[in-house]
Amino acid sequence: MVLSDVQDLLSCEVVTGGEYLNRPVTYGCASDLMSDVLAFSGPGALLLTGLVNVQTIQTAHIAELNAIVLVRGKKPDRNVIEAAREKEIPLLATPYSMYEACGILYRAGIPSTMVCPQSQASPRVHR
Repeated sequence: MVLSDVQDLLSCEVVTGGEYLNRPVTYGCASDLMSDVLAFSGPGALLLTGLVNVQTIQTAHIAELNAIVLVRGKKPDRNVIEAAREKEIPLLATPYSMYEACGILYRAGIPSTMVCPQSQASPRVHR
């Protein structure tokens, strides 16, 4: 799958970086905590977030992420768009909530890269 497929699946508007829509998307991560993104994501991941500021772009650059999808119809300001352009990070916006967007991408075959040590435990069944 490539970023243009994500654009279609999530009905995304391309805010900047349309020339990079052929980038591969093999796994994703979702968080509004940039410390979690740095700790648990991996290079090449797609980030879904509702956090719309320059620190999000900086985090994506440091973590070597392939793209950012802003959820809940969030719109970045000029400074965020310019930072994304400078760092060559595609920035897309979807009207879906983070929960819905993650579900759509997971169902389409994009697994999570944010594996926490606790998630290796046996799943618990709640009744």
